[in-house]
Amino acid sequence: PFYYEMKMAFVIWLLSPYTRGASLLYRKFVHPTLSRKEKEIDTYIIRARERSYETVVRFGKRGLNLAATA
Repeated sequence: PFYYEMKMAFVIWLLSPYTRGASLLYRKFVHPTLSRKEKEIDTYIIRARERSYETVVRFGKRGLNLAATA
């Protein structure tokens, strides 16, 4: 009961310039978590970039091979 009412009150609290709810949540929870895990996130992004490059090269070779045999 009252799910939608609570959800609307929460969204209004987040968006209100008077309460600055979103800013408060970011400063208290999101920013400290991101700061602690910054190295892990950077490592993951580098690995994802390398994997995507390898995948593009692999599919490009396959495409060229298919085009050459067709």
